[in-house]
Amino acid sequence: MVIPTSPLWLAAVPFLLWALGTRLALARVRDLPVLPAEGKAGALPPLTLCIPVRDEEAEVAGALDSWLAQEAQGLRIVLVDDGSTDRTPALLAPRAEAHPGRLRVLRNDTLPPGWLGKNHALDLAARQPESLAASWLVFVDGDVQAAPDLLRRALAFLDAHPGDLLALIPGVDTVSLAERAFLPMAALAFLWAIPFRRVPDPGSRVHCGVGAFTMVSRRAYDAVNGHAGAPMAPIDDMALARRVKAAGFTTRVALGAPDLHLRMYRGLKDLVTAMRKNVLAFPVLVLLAPFAAALAAAVSLSPVLLALTGHPVAGLALWLLVPPVVAEVNQRLAPRPADPAWALWPLCGLMLAAGILWALGDRLRGVNHWRGREVRL
Repeated sequence: MVIPTSPLWLAAVPFLLWALGTRLALARVRDLPVLPAEGKAGALPPLTLCIPVRDEEAEVAGALDSWLAQEAQGLRIVLVDDGSTDRTPALLAPRAEAHPGRLRVLRNDTLPPGWLGKNHALDLAARQPESLAASWLVFVDGDVQAAPDLLRRALAFLDAHPGDLLALIPGVDTVSLAERAFLPMAALAFLWAIPFRRVPDPGSRVHCGVGAFTMVSRRAYDAVNGHAGAPMAPIDDMALARRVKAAGFTTRVALGAPDLHLRMYRGLKDLVTAMRKNVLAFPVLVLLAPFAAALAAAVSLSPVLLALTGHPVAGLALWLLVPPVVAEVNQRLAPRPADPAWALWPLCGLMLAAGILWALGDRLRGVNHWRGREVRL
């Protein structure tokens, strides 16, 4: 099979797209406010941290210990163990016994019809007495770790920039080769997707919620019926931010890294499984899934395609260009050394394509799948 040679101007297209994408991503990073260096002084308003967990034995101990160490005397933590089958309950029990005034662990083994598991767990946490009495609810995932003064600094940020919802962008810890190659590219895509300076603009529909940290006032949460207002939203954090902003409340976003961080996934299987849950979150994306999978694969293979169509130097140059771009953008978010794994970026689109097609199979069967649980859509 002979692949026809492409014109030289066509070879310049991917370089132009990467140049524009780099400029956009760096502009978005500059638009992202940072938390103040000093936390809020004095007594804090009542805060309740709501944490959903399901089979989190690898990360939950370190994450929970970091929240228990917060410099916030009035902080209460409600953790919902949503049917864990691993060692998670054994790790939670001694911590609940050691901190009876600060931490309460609830066990939930039943998922009502019409709910996704995480949404139901967060709704359950938000309906507990500690949460009902709080001025602020903070929703975090079960693998997120924070510096001891993070909550004080988040409240100091809201003192300076009033709002009813604050999402913090975390740093992402990467260990396995798949995580190191894929997640920095995912961070780049996230920056392309959300113009952060428009998040607080009441005239804009742009919104941002983050599973790692979304703080919302009790009045705003109640005004939109909390998680019960979107019980089947696969990306619950973005759905909550969208509804809070649509209800007329001011929303904010800021950089939480490096003092807020998490190991989001553990290896290739976790990465692709997560895409299976989230990547086709909106119905319109199901219609575009075959095109999106093909596009992701084509973008990933663009250096190879350039070489096969008569431009091997351009293909090599494109392959070598992308890692410095990824390094520049990601080090603005959370400083870390350059990683040779970033040279494997052509594999990322293939991983994304696999996740899209797997998610499409689930949607065609009418289910959402996450951590061993399938829910009818």
